[in-house]
Order: sequence, then structure tokens, then C-alpha cells
Amino acid sequence: MKIAIQGAGIGGPTLAYWLHRAGHEPTLIEEAPRLRTGGYVIDFWGVGYTIAERMGILPEVLEAGYSFGELRLLDARGRRVGGFSTDVFRRMTGGRFTSLPRGDLAAAIYRAVEGRVETLFGESITSLEEADGGVRVTLDGGATRDFDLVVGADGLHSRVRRLVFGPEERFEKRLGYRVATFEVEGYRPRDELVYVAHAEPGRQLARIALRGDRTVFLLVFRADVMQRPEPTDLEETRALLREVFGESGWEAPRILDAIDAAPSLYYDRVSQIRMPAWSRGRVMLVGDAAAAVSLLAGEGTGLAMTEAYVLAGELGLATGDFRAAFRSQEARLRPFVEGKQEAAEGFASSFLPRTRMGIWFRNQVTRVMGLPGVAEFTVGRTVADDVELPEYAL
Repeated sequence: MKIAIQGAGIGGPTLAYWLHRAGHEPTLIEEAPRLRTGGYVIDFWGVGYTIAERMGILPEVLEAGYSFGELRLLDARGRRVGGFSTDVFRRMTGGRFTSLPRGDLAAAIYRAVEGRVETLFGESITSLEEADGGVRVTLDGGATRDFDLVVGADGLHSRVRRLVFGPEERFEKRLGYRVATFEVEGYRPRDELVYVAHAEPGRQLARIALRGDRTVFLLVFRADVMQRPEPTDLEETRALLREVFGESGWEAPRILDAIDAAPSLYYDRVSQIRMPAWSRGRVMLVGDAAAAVSLLAGEGTGLAMTEAYVLAGELGLATGDFRAAFRSQEARLRPFVEGKQEAAEGFASSFLPRTRMGIWFRNQVTRVMGLPGVAEFTVGRTVADDVELPEYAL
């Protein structure tokens, strides 16, 4: 079949890889003019790790990854007040765990299909019309293309979902946070292979040192600390962050100054997508477009890869009956994904406490994370992947 895939991030290229192996003709359609790079640092383990292994890209992923050794929590004066060794995650995942920028993972996946699968950069689907046993797609540039199926792998704010299922607000569950991330070169100080963070009631700043003298920053805050409307451009976003973190201690003034040197700045609300069905007619959604678990879950990339892999496999088993394949993919994965969403929502309530007492309590818990059973009790539900990954003849 000819299958259009909107989105060349994580789920889209993964799906294109497995569809191509199965003999289909996927076409990747990406709104950005080129492959997106950079992005926040993700932890990569579980089912996504296994799929990367099956794709043959795991060595490349591990080479791009980092073996961070510690989460270090600091007070306003830079003194250590909490944290733990990341060995607890390696123990819980059997050593099948790495951390890397999201863009590096996306690049590794895309290289597996580059030159083999048609990719349209700088394009996006503007309308879809099912007719004559297929879907007629109109692109931004005005061109029309005919496909057998369309897959929306275009993220939390999916245009395909909006076109086919309706407005985003019908399906978005906001968790009450905002997040900003950016990258700069030459920032000091650097703490190699350490995730360093400082929290105050309702807000947290963190930094991670990367290769090439780069540092990635992650700023998270509760929506109820905002005193102004949502920003609509880069300057308004910078002003909002200065307002929210302007009185913070630790390295806050230096980090806020670094924003001006950042070539780009990502800002968004922290949300989940919860839909009654992931498909309609000849259109299917995967990844964040179908069931975003939120940035706080830490495993959205792995889930997107899993949904893509299982969709390709079920299309093969269904021998042309795409509706049966759509139903089977969702039936296999919905309980697993919804469990991850519930775990992430529960974790969000303790991720960034509202009070200094809450922060103190969270810090004390992190100090004992290395003790037997503590990590399993606090984050075990988030880390564990309680799903059987099928073996398909792809």
C-alpha cells in the first residue's frame, strides 16, 4: 500500500522503516524544512530500546547517548540537598538504559530510511478526503497526492488529528505545568555526566552538560505561578521566563541571561492526549498524536516507536484489511499506554511540589532511592514496561 506519514520525528520514521521492510510504499511528510535536531535530553529504555535493537540502530543510539551517573539537587546557594545515583535505573532496566538528546535519536532512526523512503520536507497535510478506496491528500504547497492510508505521527499538536477528529481541546488533558528548554555553547560551570537541578515552590531549573561544550537547560513551572497570558512569540516567552524565575536563586540569573544567546527556544504546556479511538476510516494516529503521555513520563519516544512497529506488524498480519490492523494495534497497546499515562499523571503531582516543605520531603526521598525497594516503590510503575512485544515477519 501507499501510506502517507505526517511527521518525521520519532514514530514517523520508525513506521516508515518497518513498512518499507514489509514491501509498502511509505512517504514521510515533514512540516520543518529539514530534520529537527537538538531538543531536550530523554531517557531511553524498555520497549523502544528493544525496537532500536531490532532495527539495527542501537549501536548508533548508544554512541550518541550518555551514561549519566547522578541526579544532583541543589539549594539556592548551590549546596547539595538531595539526589541519587542513576544506577538505580540501570538496575531496574537490566542495564538497557541510556540518555540522549531527542534529536539525536530521531536522526539515528531517520538514517535507517534515508534514501530508501520518499521524504517531503517543508510540507504538511492541509486536507484529507476519503474517496474511491483511498485518501486524497492536499499539501501546503497546493499539490494533491493519493494514498491508501494516512498516519498522523505529528506530535502533541497534531494537524492530522485536528483535520480528522476535531479540535485539540477535545482530547488534551493539561497537567498544570509549562516547560521550556534550550541549548547554548560555552556555559559555565559544567558538571560532566550529572543532571543538576534546583527547585523552589512551583518552579525548577536544571542543566545537563553535553559534548562539544554544549549545555541543555530545562525550565519547568506550575501554570498557577504565571502572572501573564501565554506567550505568542520568542520575546514574550523570554519575558515570561524572566518573570517566573527572576527571583530564583542558584544560577537563575546566569541561566536567564543564557536564553538570549540560544539559537532556539522550545516552550509548551505539559499535556496528555486521551482519545476514545486512535483511528477513523483510513487514518491512524501514532505516538503523541494518539496518546501523548507527557514530557514528565520520560518514555514517549519509546511508546511512539512501539506503536509504529506494532502497526506495521498488524498490517502484515491483516493481509490488506487495514481496519482489522488498526483495531488489533490499538487493542494490544491501549491498556499499556493508558497505564503509562496514569503513572505519569501521578508522578507529575510529586515532580514539582507547591511548597518548601514538599520540596524538602521530595529531596529526602531522593536521598534513599538507592535502598532496596525504594526506587521500585516510587518510580517502578513508570519504568516497568508490562507489555509483550510481538515478533513480526517484517
